Amino acid sequence: MPAEVGGRATLAMVAEACGVSLPTVSKVLNGRADVASATRAKVEEALRAHNYRPPGARTRGTSAPTRSIELVFDDIISPYATEVLHGVTDGGDELGVDVVVRRLPTLTDNPPRTEAAWARRLTEAGRKGLIVVTSELTSRQLAAFDRAGLSLVVIDPVNLPRTDVVSVGATNWSGGLEATDHLIRLGHRRIAFIGGPAASSPSRARLHGYRAALENAGIRPDPALIRNGSFDFASGLTLGGDLLGVEDPPTAVFAASDPTAVGVFAAAQALGRQVPHDVSIVGFDDTYLTVMSTPALTSVRQPLREMGRVALRTLLRLIAGEKLDSHHVELATTLVVRESTAAPRP
Repeated sequence: MPAEVGGRATLAMVAEACGVSLPTVSKVLNGRADVASATRAKVEEALRAHNYRPPGARTRGTSAPTRSIELVFDDIISPYATEVLHGVTDGGDELGVDVVVRRLPTLTDNPPRTEAAWARRLTEAGRKGLIVVTSELTSRQLAAFDRAGLSLVVIDPVNLPRTDVVSVGATNWSGGLEATDHLIRLGHRRIAFIGGPAASSPSRARLHGYRAALENAGIRPDPALIRNGSFDFASGLTLGGDLLGVEDPPTAVFAASDPTAVGVFAAAQALGRQVPHDVSIVGFDDTYLTVMSTPALTSVRQPLREMGRVALRTLLRLIAGEKLDSHHVELATTLVVRESTAAPRP
C-alpha cells in the first residue's frame, strides 16, 4: 500500500486498492453519471475503507491543509507548455493538489533571485516540492532545494547536473529515429535536421536518433544539413530559409519541435516551395499546431499531458518519502503521419 501523503489517504491509494484509474475515482467523488454502477459501488466502498477525506474537508472544527506544489517554466507561452500545464493541473484536480505556475527566476529579475531566496520563498509559501519544465538547473540551485527540504522533479531537462535528479521525459532518441526513418522510406536522401539548443538533452537525443536512422540506411550524415537554434518559430524560419536557399537543398526537413517545423513551412513558402511536393517536413511534439498548419503537419507525438501527470504523481511520492524504482522515466513517442510528408519529386 502506498504511503499516505500529508497524513491522509490519497485518491491514488483508493484507485490502486480497487483497480481503477484516478479519473474514475474522481468521477465518483464528483457525482458523475458516466461510471458503471458496479464500479461506482467498488470505488465508494474503497473510499469508506480508506476513510478518504477531500483536501480542505473540515473535521472537529479544523481543516486539512491544502497541499500545493510549484510548476516552473522557462517559457510559459508555447504549445508544448500548454499541454504539460494541462497534464499537471488535471493531475492536481484528481489528487487534491494546488498547482502554482511561475516563470523560472533569472538574474535579470528585479530584484535578482538567488538560489537560497528562491528556495526560501517556496518553503515560506508552504510548498513541499516543485516541477521544473525544460529549464537548465545549476548545482547551486539543487543544493539550495536540498537544504530547504524541497522535493524536485524535472520534465524534459535541458541538463542534469546530478544523476540522482528525478526526471520525466519521452523517448526522444527513438522519436528522432522514427521520424527520419519515415522520410527515408518515402525515398528522401538529403534530409536536414533543425534542433533546439546544442546543450539541450532532448535535442541531442533527437539528433542522435536522426543520425542513427541515416546510418542504418547507409546514408552518411551531412554536417551542412544539421543546424541548432531554439525550439521556436524564428529558428525554423531563419535556419529553414538558410537550408532551403542553397543550390542543392534538402528534400526533407526534420524539425525538433512543432513551432520550428511551422517556421520551416513559412521559409519554404517565402522561397516559393510547396509542402510536401518540393520539401517534406516533420515536427516533434504533436501539439495543436499540427492541424493548424496547411498542409497538416506530420509530427512525433510526445504524451505531454501524461508526462505532466506522471511528474506530479512522482513528486508526491518523493514528498511522502517513498523510494522510486527509477530516477528517470521515459514515456513512449509515436509518429503521426499527416499531409506534410510525401515522396520526393523525381
